[in-house]
Amino acid sequence: MNVRHVVLSGCSGGGKSTLLAELDRRGFATVCEPGRRIVEEELRGDGAALPWIDLTAFAARAIEVAADDRRRMADQAGWVFFDRGLVDAAVALQHATGQPAREVLAPWEPYHRSAFLTPPWPDIYVTDDERRHDMAEAAAEYERLLIAYRALGYDAIILPKVGVADRADFILRQLG
Repeated sequence: MNVRHVVLSGCSGGGKSTLLAELDRRGFATVCEPGRRIVEEELRGDGAALPWIDLTAFAARAIEVAADDRRRMADQAGWVFFDRGLVDAAVALQHATGQPAREVLAPWEPYHRSAFLTPPWPDIYVTDDERRHDMAEAAAEYERLLIAYRALGYDAIILPKVGVADRADFILRQLG
């Protein structure tokens, strides 16, 4: 796999999607969050794999979608930025079932060693039809992800609480 695949993870509502849009605007290849795509699809259908209905089914679908994203972007030249991905889905599955994320991730190559995490940021956090959990749940998810990324050998870099352009500049400087 391409080690130029960079994952943006962290707290729900921490600005990942806005950051991804900024990186896209700058000409980088980007991949939208699997979870958002799944929720949109489930809201149009029977809703069986919604995270607030069946977290295990949701996480399993997120793994499938994220794996397809990695395969689809494998030959993409240059940096590719993913809004969440396999690690996030594996951590959700671990949270739901106890199955170790490391075991779930074994078939796939890791992303770039630097993973960028958005910290909890109550000032910008909002709920919507696709994000129904509260800030406390989002912060707990962030802690699980931070621990997991570090345990999996990633350099978990916490993004500063600054404007989106400055965040994008920060990431690009870190990547050299």
